[in-house]
Amino acid sequence: MNRRMQVGLLVACLAVWSEAGVLAQTAPEVSGDIHHDVSPPLREIAPLPPKADGHRERPLLLTHPGRPVTNQQDPVVQTSAGPLVATTPGLSIAGVGNGDYGFKPDAAPPDTNGAVGATQFVQWVNESFAVFEKSTGAKLYGPAAGNTLWSGFGGGCQTNNDGDPIAQYDKINNRWIMTQFSVSTTPYLQCVAVSQTSDATGAWNRYSFAQPNFNDYPKVGVWPDAYYLSFNMFSAFFVGPRACAFDGAKMRAGLAATQVCFQLGNSFGSLLPSDLDGSTLPPAGSPNFFLSFGTNSLNLWKFHVNFTTPSSSSFTGPTNLPVAAFNTACNGGSCIPQLGTSQKLDSLGDRLMYRLAYRHFADGHESLAVNHSVNTGSGNVGVRWYELRNPTGSTMAAGTPVVYQQGTFAPDSNYRWMGSIAMDQAGNMAVGYSVSSGSMNPAIRFTGRVPADPLGTMQAENVIINGTGSQTSGLSRWGDYSSMGVDPVDDCTLWYTTEYLKSSGSFNWSTWIYAFKFPGCGGPATPDFSISASPSSQSVVQGNSTSYTVTVTALNGFSNNVSLSVSGVPSGASAGFSPNPILGGSGSSTLSVNTGTAATGTYTLTITGTDGILSHTATVTLIITAPSAGDFSISASPATVVVRKGGTAKYTVTVTPSGGFSSDVTLTVGGVPSGASAGFSPNPITGGSGSSTLSVSTGSAALATYPLTITGTGGGKTHSTTVNLKIH
Repeated sequence: MNRRMQVGLLVACLAVWSEAGVLAQTAPEVSGDIHHDVSPPLREIAPLPPKADGHRERPLLLTHPGRPVTNQQDPVVQTSAGPLVATTPGLSIAGVGNGDYGFKPDAAPPDTNGAVGATQFVQWVNESFAVFEKSTGAKLYGPAAGNTLWSGFGGGCQTNNDGDPIAQYDKINNRWIMTQFSVSTTPYLQCVAVSQTSDATGAWNRYSFAQPNFNDYPKVGVWPDAYYLSFNMFSAFFVGPRACAFDGAKMRAGLAATQVCFQLGNSFGSLLPSDLDGSTLPPAGSPNFFLSFGTNSLNLWKFHVNFTTPSSSSFTGPTNLPVAAFNTACNGGSCIPQLGTSQKLDSLGDRLMYRLAYRHFADGHESLAVNHSVNTGSGNVGVRWYELRNPTGSTMAAGTPVVYQQGTFAPDSNYRWMGSIAMDQAGNMAVGYSVSSGSMNPAIRFTGRVPADPLGTMQAENVIINGTGSQTSGLSRWGDYSSMGVDPVDDCTLWYTTEYLKSSGSFNWSTWIYAFKFPGCGGPATPDFSISASPSSQSVVQGNSTSYTVTVTALNGFSNNVSLSVSGVPSGASAGFSPNPILGGSGSSTLSVNTGTAATGTYTLTITGTDGILSHTATVTLIITAPSAGDFSISASPATVVVRKGGTAKYTVTVTPSGGFSSDVTLTVGGVPSGASAGFSPNPITGGSGSSTLSVSTGSAALATYPLTITGTGGGKTHSTTVNLKIH
């Protein structure tokens, strides 16, 4: 990318949050490829060297407005870990980096990523790629400048080597996908190549697709009906995320191909498309899923593409999934410390980290795994990870998408960021990341979990390679993304690649490629069970009772009875399960807790399930509060108001007292979109009982659905309720 263009975009993007939100596009944008052809076999194309015009620092183009960094403790932070992740190491080799295979970096950051295929591993960094034989690590081709793949193609894809690369493997059709943008000249292009076979050194079907604005940060998801890409679009400011579907069937055949795209407004941040792992396809007709994060939530979209009648394609959502509260790492900027230098590294905390890994398991459940970097509230940064289930929701199956488990891995004071996550066929999960602090050079590590582990927890981490240098000389750019993938042959071996430094300096990064496997994956599975409890926390007035639901899930044919016990119950309280044991290795039980005369305070209850040999635990929190002279509840109706832009929505807010409560209740509302205004009449509600009308004037607010949180405060009590505002 032209450096002047980079700097101009960086400056321009600072104005994004003063602009009115761009409206979400309701109709698809459909266009054909600008040009397509077939390449000679790659092995017959002489590798082009990277540019030799000096070091280039790629500016960080933020997509989320910064939020003040606070010391709020992360409610799901994991500050300790279990036993060391018991994995079997596989191939471990140097990737493309400083001094390896004759390569010398020109650009930063490297945007390290790679994919594993039938017999090869392809790694791509800014601004070169290489092909390796996956069983031995032998280099088969490269390093070669990224635009080598478009030699003889013409136009910007051949001339420019602008980077932001992705190497992917289509596990359904055994093809490689290679893509990077061309933005040094116009038109802005996405250059996409699809191999004709599973051999990355063979011939490729090559394409260029025009984009209406600067198509930053492209990410790829492979799906049965299309290749899906996401972009962060920039003009004079951040336009918003863009979701596109490319006709994979036509591209695999080398025919003229279509892209179908939807443009969202800049009230949403960076998107990731779901990427299929494993041999079990999604349910027939399943959409591709796109995910971003919001304020303490995840936003899920569904993309149905129709290449026969493109105008019938749809991009619906978002479904808002509340998650444990978080603060983005470094406020999205730079705060990662290193040994021996005051130079801080970029966190990329303003976005989800590549990939959004999808898997359809043999028992029918669907999972999405993803991660991003957050402040832990203890002065460091950790990896927040999620497993979502039932993403198809009511459109394909009963129920709605849910956050099945979540956690923030931060077992010590070091900083962990730039993660990538995936699951193998057995449901084992691994996340790789960078680790650094003021007392260590940036290193590469990973952690993982098995299905029997307590939900929301990871085991202790493994070291892939320790860095022996720190990045200096005013260079903060690190990563932008890394890559964890699953071998399509055994569906068990996980492959991870990212960067580190062999010695301190700038523009001298190296990378590593590492493969590993969880024991038992692909072989006879050992019968086992997992245990979970919900809700994770209950608050109850002293002398009263509360309950939790304890669920035992059978794994790999487990069918023994599971007996339940609980520890940590405070003195003066009592607890019991019904039923107990859980018969047949699967089912639920109610844990009832009577607080009795127990002292007020916060207690951790540890629930243990055992069949006499196997034992697993889950923990919940019990909060006992002192009795009060009175209280109130708050409600609002209707639950959703649909209003045209510029109109006014009205809700009735009702305060109901109990126990003699008679204090005035003051009302506030949060979540009102930019460009709108809101007020209550009357406010406060006097005497602790009555109703008020909340009026929301939508003004110039963007078309979207907004959750509004109405809070009442009075007499030392605070309660909230939520309604939805849909502007169309």
